[in-house]
Amino acid sequence: MGETIEKQTTIFGKYMDLFMVKLPSIIFAAIVVIIGIIIAKLVKRILNRLLSKYKSSVGIVTFMINFVQVTIIIIAFMQAQSIMGVNTASFAAVLGAAGFSIGLAFKEVLSNLGSCLIILFFKPFEIGDYINCEGNEGNVVEIQMFSTTLKTTDNKLIILPNFQVTSNPVINYTAQNKRRIDFVFNVEYDTNVKVLYEISNRLFENETRVLSSPKPLIGVDSMNNNIIRFIAKPWVKTDDYWDVYYKLMEEFKHEFDQHGIKFSRVNAVQPPS
Repeated sequence: MGETIEKQTTIFGKYMDLFMVKLPSIIFAAIVVIIGIIIAKLVKRILNRLLSKYKSSVGIVTFMINFVQVTIIIIAFMQAQSIMGVNTASFAAVLGAAGFSIGLAFKEVLSNLGSCLIILFFKPFEIGDYINCEGNEGNVVEIQMFSTTLKTTDNKLIILPNFQVTSNPVINYTAQNKRRIDFVFNVEYDTNVKVLYEISNRLFENETRVLSSPKPLIGVDSMNNNIIRFIAKPWVKTDDYWDVYYKLMEEFKHEFDQHGIKFSRVNAVQPPS
């Protein structure tokens, strides 16, 4: 019985000696973890303040902030293990292999997520903008982690993967406060060009929403044996674009009828893009 107690005492003493030897490392490691948690909280607060203006992407902003916070804490724990003498190389290798496998499995998901970050920070468009991406056209109503939602003029929703948006040209029609309406008329060759000038100038002067600066571009663009290609391109505020376009198009039709101006049978009128 006495030998057993003595043996247990000896083992306990060895562990105590080992603990006392490791105690400074344990305290230092605990301090590192605590500091890491504090830094993670501070960074979270700072990011919350900096990114609070991106209200259109609340989901991705929250994800980013939490991701940064967790990453800092994981780094602190790994550093603490290293201080205590634990080999973190194998642990890091396992994490790397797992990350690689996950990356392959969720390639498109991660691509959409990365594209969302590009949209968030570089802001090629914002909610409310009217855009065109690969023939998909409409107002941006939502920017999510993995997709962007457009609403068409006839109230349909188009869901675009974010990687498709960032990997293809995007036309943002409302990014600027001014926009040019391009009227292009292909009329018969014997048409009196002077009358076309007079009609265009009069219609643009009478329409108060047509801007005086920049000045409208009016003239003959090209001619061949059968066609005169006549252009009339006024500038308007972006918000007035479609209302002015439809109104002027009707007035051009009325004026052309009054003056006997006939369109060529080939591409008589080209609609704006």
